[in-house]
Amino acid sequence: MMNIPVLFATVEGHTGRLARFITAELAAAGHETSAIDLSDGMDTPSLDGADRVILAGSVHERRHPQALEVYVTAQREALSTRPTLMISVSLSAAFDEGRDEARDYLTEMEMRTGFQPQQELLVAGAVRASRYDYFAQQVIRHVVLRGRAVDADTGDHDFTDYHALRRAVLDFAGG
Repeated sequence: MMNIPVLFATVEGHTGRLARFITAELAAAGHETSAIDLSDGMDTPSLDGADRVILAGSVHERRHPQALEVYVTAQREALSTRPTLMISVSLSAAFDEGRDEARDYLTEMEMRTGFQPQQELLVAGAVRASRYDYFAQQVIRHVVLRGRAVDADTGDHDFTDYHALRRAVLDFAGG
């Protein structure tokens, strides 16, 4: 059994949902784990006792949440002493033609924070159309989903491959 905290920052809540999914899967596999929301930026959780660390952040406007980047920058020395998996959640990762752009988001974060995790995972995000104002709906429809076979007017869409996420997280945890 390993202690594997899942530290995350989210904008619309989907990454928080993924963090809770990950902790449930890790706990079912016998690991000690907890989901820790960095979004408020008020706390700097210690990594003492952590055998491995999972970081997760959503991408909006090409950036991961500032709270996640600040935490990673402040903790990069502690993070570098243990296996770390960085999960980058974006709509770009949902589409084959967007994978390079999704990779760029992660590379840019690594350049800003000065930290390179041992493992990285690009995870497809979600569209929460029911929560968007008119302007955000237009951006989603005409920029993010332009030319894709997804109708943003039909409600929320979760593009995450939970089976692949489960497999990657359990592989990272060692089984």
